[in-house]
Amino acid sequence: MGNITLSVPENIHKEMRQFSEVKWSEVARKAIIEKIEVLRLSESFAKKSKLTEKDVEEFSKKIKLEATKRFLA
Repeated sequence: MGNITLSVPENIHKEMRQFSEVKWSEVARKAIIEKIEVLRLSESFAKKSKLTEKDVEEFSKKIKLEATKRFLA
């Protein structure tokens, strides 16, 4: 198994130490695995998609605009 070194801000590190029963390496491992699964799924959808890059950009702008309206309302 490979190893990585993870740096976190000091204030986060202090909070992590308050929960010493948590296996933080396992938390990080699970988060990395979940992110890889999301990225693989995204790639799969992208390969099958007929949308152009311009279509995706416009769709993204619309989503952000609607989300902003919803949260600021």
